[in-house]
Amino acid sequence: MSIIDQVKLITINILQLGERGRDLDASSPLLGAIPELDSMAVLNIITSLESHFGLSIPDDDISAKDFETLGSIAALVERIHG
Repeated sequence: MSIIDQVKLITINILQLGERGRDLDASSPLLGAIPELDSMAVLNIITSLESHFGLSIPDDDISAKDFETLGSIAALVERIHG
């Protein structure tokens, strides 16, 4: 399973999007477009990404741009994961 697919599943589960999440792709807007994506949800996504991918995402490496789309979240994981 690709990183983007794994990020999609994590995001759908954390935000509890159910069927609404099915059509999300790499360019789907998230931050500001999905009401469920609030500050607590961002923290939960980060924690889940760290656990799932076995990495640690330093606070200094995270910005709002990283949560604009599914693709930007996947790019964050790829950048940290190497």
